Amino acid sequence: MKFKFAYIFFFGFWIDTFSQSSKPLVLESQSVKMRWENSAQGWQLKMLSVKKGQKWTNIKVPSGENTLLYTAEKPSDKPEQVLKSITGEEFPGPKYHYQSKWWAESISPVSLNTAGKAVHFFAKKGQQISENTLTFEHETEAAKVTTEWSIDPKFSTDIIVKQTLTPKTAGYFSLATPTVASVSEADMAWASVPGYFQGNYIQPNFALAYAYGHGVPALPAVYRERSASTLSPLVTSKNGITISVIPDPALCRDPWKKDQNTHQNWNIGLSHKNRRSQLSPTLYYPVLGEPKSALKAGQVVTYSFRYSLIDGDWFRAINHAAYDIYQLKETLALRQSKQSLTDRIQKMHHYLTDPKTSLWNIEEYQGLQIGAQSYLGGVVGSNKDAMKNSDYGAMWMLAKATNDSLLTKNVLPYALNFKVMQQIFDEGFFKGALAGQYYLAKSKRFTEEWGEVVEPIAVTYYTMLDIGNILLFEPNNHPLKERLRAGAEWLLNNQKPNGSWVVAYDRKTEQEAFKDIQDVRPTFYGLLVAYRMLKEPKYLVAAQKGADWFVKNAVKTGSFLGVCGDARYAPDFATAQAAQALLDLYDITNDAKYKNAAITAAKVYTASIYTHPIPNRSLKTINGTQREDWEISQAGLSFEHGGIFGSSNTHGPIQLASHAGLFIRMYQLTKEPIFADMARSAAWGRDAFVDAKTSVASYYWNAMSRGAGPYPHHAWWQIGWLTDYLMSEAELRSGGQVKFPRGFVTPKVGPHQSYGFAPGVINGQKAWLKIDEDLVQIDNPTVDYLLAESEKKDTLFVILLNNRLQTTNFQITINRKSYKKQLASAGFEVMMVAK
Repeated sequence: MKFKFAYIFFFGFWIDTFSQSSKPLVLESQSVKMRWENSAQGWQLKMLSVKKGQKWTNIKVPSGENTLLYTAEKPSDKPEQVLKSITGEEFPGPKYHYQSKWWAESISPVSLNTAGKAVHFFAKKGQQISENTLTFEHETEAAKVTTEWSIDPKFSTDIIVKQTLTPKTAGYFSLATPTVASVSEADMAWASVPGYFQGNYIQPNFALAYAYGHGVPALPAVYRERSASTLSPLVTSKNGITISVIPDPALCRDPWKKDQNTHQNWNIGLSHKNRRSQLSPTLYYPVLGEPKSALKAGQVVTYSFRYSLIDGDWFRAINHAAYDIYQLKETLALRQSKQSLTDRIQKMHHYLTDPKTSLWNIEEYQGLQIGAQSYLGGVVGSNKDAMKNSDYGAMWMLAKATNDSLLTKNVLPYALNFKVMQQIFDEGFFKGALAGQYYLAKSKRFTEEWGEVVEPIAVTYYTMLDIGNILLFEPNNHPLKERLRAGAEWLLNNQKPNGSWVVAYDRKTEQEAFKDIQDVRPTFYGLLVAYRMLKEPKYLVAAQKGADWFVKNAVKTGSFLGVCGDARYAPDFATAQAAQALLDLYDITNDAKYKNAAITAAKVYTASIYTHPIPNRSLKTINGTQREDWEISQAGLSFEHGGIFGSSNTHGPIQLASHAGLFIRMYQLTKEPIFADMARSAAWGRDAFVDAKTSVASYYWNAMSRGAGPYPHHAWWQIGWLTDYLMSEAELRSGGQVKFPRGFVTPKVGPHQSYGFAPGVINGQKAWLKIDEDLVQIDNPTVDYLLAESEKKDTLFVILLNNRLQTTNFQITINRKSYKKQLASAGFEVMMVAK
């Protein structure tokens, strides 16, 4: 008789030979059950079950397969293949030189997950260490891999995994997180690598999915940390269960290590797929070819991460990663402003009334004097002569609230002429459209950012929104209304039967340009402005038609397009703008589908805001100045445009937090804390990025405190978003006792809105917004204030906001003499909305 020998399992001993009598290895919490069984291939995860409500739901395809990547030589960093758009052209094209470097990196063998030899295995040895901990061990020709699995005692939805790699030979090594389960394409409800893409369907054209996130990429691409917002690749199945993988925060790259910019360091690879291209959220550590992956024989590497398996959607999964792992709420408590936001607005007022500091220019154009600020960024055809205005709503708001003649006489008239002359007057296809957002003084022509094109979204921005905001302050300006009507008619005439628009037209041929991408942007909003200002129902009908198409093709699929031509429209802050546009449409129609779509778009935009690395108090040196880490932290900031070739890859996030006011409104509407906490994290304690001389913040993170730089017009946008944020906080914290009507969103950079064109209501009294730096002084910069004057001009309202988490002591001084110089009699009402 022949006997089959096997090790008999006792608690704490290895089982390393297959036997029918081998006991399963089990992990179980209140929310997750896992069972491994031994087989001829090794230990396989045979059952994975998640508590859904009061019932257990089995995941359809559990696995437990491990993957080790190995190559003896460093992988090439050269592009592996040429990718084409859906229209057959090489992507992204030769004129997009800003993107060429990042695109080339993104189609290298490591990024496309083809580098190295992939060794797939199920561990041969398994051990039950305790009721809550298992260990597996496996040896390949190249390395030994040990993996420890344990239940997180704090979060029952999470399984903590620690892997140890011990090379047997020198080379380049990378471990992929084991595949707990794969989700079929038919069963996928949502997939995302936050900051890069999100979607509910697989996009067969890789360039469209990879560059724009229009659909989920079909290839198992590996993404970098530099543009990842939350480090949590995830897949949600149609049964409502989301699987995400979250690296230990200790693994994160530090974007500013000690005294230098290390934003582009790549410690962790992130993917929605495993190496076999199965839908399964996966991390790669170390990243193959990066410095930490070069190992000698016996040089041990250990890292840890967690799987989160929740009964909930992708938004709940991101909340878990941001709050529970990356400490969003705790780190908000670090934020302490050294200059109040109110003071920044007041100081930027002076910056903008000085033509030297603000680079204000007046030029002759077709018999009119037009005024705008110098723009020293990239514009096709510019010879350092480009001019641009940004936030017309903020311009007119500041002029009205301060009654400053330096604005009303020296700036506004010329800015108005600039606006009028931007519109195309000539008969023909483009009559009523926009000639361009920039003016080139030397060649005396208007142009677009990156070529001779006419964009419907530009008509919405620079005709409808800008003129609409001016008309809120000047409702009897009938010639300007006709300009607005001309723009509205052009949008109406060029709306497709399905409600959408093209991305752009070639200015010379009048033919459609950029046929490879859809206009999944809030172009419809321009017609909503037309309806509100001109009161013609046809504009509202068309706006709703456009919004309905947008909700179906953008919001529901997670596919959005950006508005920066130099970035070939990589997805950007237009996503947040879309949320406010839909919310405004809801306010007019009272149709709940627009409110629900607005909330969804805002939720998607939370994935455009960094939540890593965790801010702390360690000391850093920036251009000779010592700062604590939290002062220069990326966490809480959004990017201009993200993804594969957005500016986030080079510059990191931006300080222009246009979304802050919207997020406070979204918190008021939904009670989701992440909206308020992200808004406050972007607004509070960002002094390290503010130029001390002008109070203008730098645009990009990597500029630190260099100020406006080539973008002096950004000061208007900063006044706009800061005011919108403070007004939204006042309404929220006062329970609606402070409420002012909002205008239209600003062009291009996000959803912040104008104020001051009509009186608001404070404690039941009508009052006008007022800005006067001489009236009130507060000795604590974490306390901001807003001023308003009663319609009868007999009361000054001072609204105070404590903009930090801690209780604040402060002293307020009100200059009665300054106020009484303006009024015969005056009263004061101080309102604390400090919560």
